Amino acid sequence: MKEILSGNEAIARGAFEAGVKVASAYPGTPSTEILETIVNYRDIDASWSPNEKVALEVAIGASFGGGRAIACMKHVGVNVAADPLFTLSYTGIGGGLVLITADDPEMHSSQNEQDNRNYAKFAKVPMLEPADSQECKDFTRLAFELSERFDTPVMLRTTTRISHSKSIVTLEEPVTGLPTPKLVKNAAKLVMLPGNARVRHPLIEERTSALAEFGATAPFNRLEMRDAEIGVITAGVSYQYVREVLPKASVLKLGMVNPLPMGLIREFAAKVKTLYVVEELDPFIEEQVRAAGIAVIGKEIIPVCGELTPSRLRKAFGLPDAVQTTIEKLPGRPPNMCPGCPHRGVFYSLKQLQAYVTGDIGCYTLGFMPPLSAMDTCVCMGASISTASGIVRVLGADEQKKVVAVIGDSTFLHTGINSLMEMAYNQSPATVVILDNRITAMTGRQDNPASGWTLMDEPTTPLDLAQLCKAVGIRNVRVVDPFDLEQTRTALSEEMNRPEPSVIITNRPCVLVKREGVFEKGLALSVDPDHCSGCKACLKLGCPAIEWQPAPDGKKGKAFIDPLLCNGCDVCRQLCKFDAIGRCK
Repeated sequence: MKEILSGNEAIARGAFEAGVKVASAYPGTPSTEILETIVNYRDIDASWSPNEKVALEVAIGASFGGGRAIACMKHVGVNVAADPLFTLSYTGIGGGLVLITADDPEMHSSQNEQDNRNYAKFAKVPMLEPADSQECKDFTRLAFELSERFDTPVMLRTTTRISHSKSIVTLEEPVTGLPTPKLVKNAAKLVMLPGNARVRHPLIEERTSALAEFGATAPFNRLEMRDAEIGVITAGVSYQYVREVLPKASVLKLGMVNPLPMGLIREFAAKVKTLYVVEELDPFIEEQVRAAGIAVIGKEIIPVCGELTPSRLRKAFGLPDAVQTTIEKLPGRPPNMCPGCPHRGVFYSLKQLQAYVTGDIGCYTLGFMPPLSAMDTCVCMGASISTASGIVRVLGADEQKKVVAVIGDSTFLHTGINSLMEMAYNQSPATVVILDNRITAMTGRQDNPASGWTLMDEPTTPLDLAQLCKAVGIRNVRVVDPFDLEQTRTALSEEMNRPEPSVIITNRPCVLVKREGVFEKGLALSVDPDHCSGCKACLKLGCPAIEWQPAPDGKKGKAFIDPLLCNGCDVCRQLCKFDAIGRCK
């Protein structure tokens, strides 16, 4: 049976066919759809975790219990999960364990462009890199076999194009005959005290050598001999581009990118006149080939920044672009918060109060964009609170009052709680705003511990954010309606002037939340052109539902609210000093 699947869907299918018992993840583009697909295979216990470290540790526990387990995350999520990953390399596994890292060249939805092949080498674990959806499924199954054969976690790396592109996949039946999970005590292997770890390290080095030897003859690393003038070493989606742009070139197609099969690479290099490495981002393969004393051309011509494309590859090899296009200048379409987004009024108020806003990762990061222009820093998940805590320590009292940390509910639960504990513990006089829209909005409206529902769509106890903040030592916690601008501005002003840490929690859900009964759309608003003065105050919200219509006679234009886009949040009406905005009748 064949189906057309995305890479993420194929990985989920591979996990099902491999007999996975537990799947855990924190949602993050481009990896999110893996768990959202796995949940349809009801034999797998699939769950969202508060962050990637916890997700990997849940998978580790399932593995130690003898079941096959998979943890999925985007590339920056591996930064969070690195602590258990590096030690897991020493302990080895019980049931097979696979860690999916979905990298994001070109930073389509990420704050950096790191190449996570480096993690595999650093942690001394094998890494597979599929080149299409069929390999995504096959390599996922293979990863579990390698994990158990070599007693190691296995990383599988995709990129945005592999994650989201679709191709034909042949489906197979799930494996049978896997051992029944059970508890097995083996403290010397699983308790990483220094004495035990010292014994394990030499075994890791032996494992790496054995994997490299295995990779030299494994079918996923293969020679494709054609014209011997040009030889290309490549992997992943780059292989597809090489085949398209250099159809006559000989290719060493790598399916395992760590450890590299240096013997096979030497054999291939000896068969071609000029050797190239074509890879996205870092010269990961290239540097190791050079270190082995093999002459190779790589980043001299292949860009080190950004996503590799056929056009960029043609340019690197001095070839004309296959498709000649006429580029038309189109109007800009910058990203924007949705009409009726509960975050908009908060950022408008912060700008009016001239706050210095330390921001975080989420769709609310768009508060940085004009016309709101109300975010001053953004580093990583959970950093807004700890950054604010550090900033106020170098400022005088007047400047301290301006500092406000803004963080979403899911991000707060991801890595913001520890930061808030630090702020409370050290009494850093900054204000924290938790934008509780009751969902993980940025990555597609996934549930989190505060939403009251699990990935399996089962009700659970929702975490009480206000009580949690009080429990970690914040004495001043207040909840506000972000659609009430006066209430929001008053709360912000009062808490910003408080000489100790405080928390404001907004309580309106995301307008796109998928669960019934959570978001209730209000009556759309409209502009009375007879009362509109053309002051453009409503445009300062940057709401996509509000348009500006120039007057045909050259006089001052008027605002117009698109009734198909308006969610009736009422924020713009509160800004209008001329009573020109009201509810549609």
